[in-house]
Amino acid sequence: MHEHKRHVYADLMMNHAWMGFEIGTNQKPLLRDMLSGMFTGEAARGYWNRARISWTACSSGSRADRRFMAIVGEEHTRAVTAGPPTPSAVVPRPPDVPVAGAAPAWRMSVGALIGLDSGLALGSLRVRLPGDRCRRAVP
Repeated sequence: MHEHKRHVYADLMMNHAWMGFEIGTNQKPLLRDMLSGMFTGEAARGYWNRARISWTACSSGSRADRRFMAIVGEEHTRAVTAGPPTPSAVVPRPPDVPVAGAAPAWRMSVGALIGLDSGLALGSLRVRLPGDRCRRAVP
């Protein structure tokens, strides 16, 4: 469970870095600093080992995409060469005791389903624009 959350977080961070680089708010020194910090940890290294192929396949081939991929590759290699990653923190399992004032499980489930349905409905209405990144579905 926690591995999946770490993967999703690393994907969000990588997409944030890419968008900032593409629009010019993340200059090369800032991007390198961010990536070097990310790649010190095992979660980001594991993410990049799994997602690199997908990122490469989804690249538009533009100059900015090629440069971004090169910088990410350089920083990943630099981190791996520097030594073993920092292990991810072990998150303790929360207690099974219900929290006072918490909503009944069925109410939370219904709310989650309504939210999911709404998100899917809105997502299906979204029109893809030219230049949109392809979806990176990495297990």
